[in-house]
Amino acid sequence: MDDLHDSDSSSVWAIFSDLMAALVGILVLVLVWVIGIQLELSQSLEEEKARRVAEEQRRQALEEALADPLASGRVTFRDGRIGISGSVLFQLNSDQLQPEGEELLRDLAKPLQVFLDQHDELLMVSGFTDDLPIQRGNRRYQDNWGLSAQRALTVTRTLIQQGMPADQVFAAAFGPHQPVVPNDSDTTRAQNRRVELTTVPRQGAKVSTAQHASQAEGADGNG
Repeated sequence: MDDLHDSDSSSVWAIFSDLMAALVGILVLVLVWVIGIQLELSQSLEEEKARRVAEEQRRQALEEALADPLASGRVTFRDGRIGISGSVLFQLNSDQLQPEGEELLRDLAKPLQVFLDQHDELLMVSGFTDDLPIQRGNRRYQDNWGLSAQRALTVTRTLIQQGMPADQVFAAAFGPHQPVVPNDSDTTRAQNRRVELTTVPRQGAKVSTAQHASQAEGADGNG
């Protein structure tokens, strides 16, 4: 009887030991999983922090490159976009660059090129108009799409003439769309008549380059 009792006790302890071993194994797996999740979250946070630091450094570098034009009030810089008033560059309903605008682009070309070289990026030149239709008798443009496209192309070609490599810059047309303020007065419409210069990553810009170029050519053809 004692031998049978000892055998039963050994079996119980063996089963208990197996259960405890399984429980410890499960706890270890859970602990490893939790640690893995924490490490992954920590890595993601570090990557996001590094991305934001890099973006802030890009913004500061661009502001430093544009210090003189910004100080003179000839350009604005918001959300990574360099804005130039249409009245500085062109007369109303015209794509012919004014002397003041040409001088400004000459001042911008070199620091922009240096920035693009250092960051391996492209420059998108975007043309915008107000919501008023093209004046009657203007046979050069059918609509604001054509005017904004040609203005963007004029600025693009001028920057290239000032020494910026042609493969670093491209044009885009937005017509009366995406105004910065409501078109409800002469003052606000003047703000919406503008050209914006925006730096974009080189790889991400390849598809956009073809799309915007096709869009600009089509709008120019209609004019």
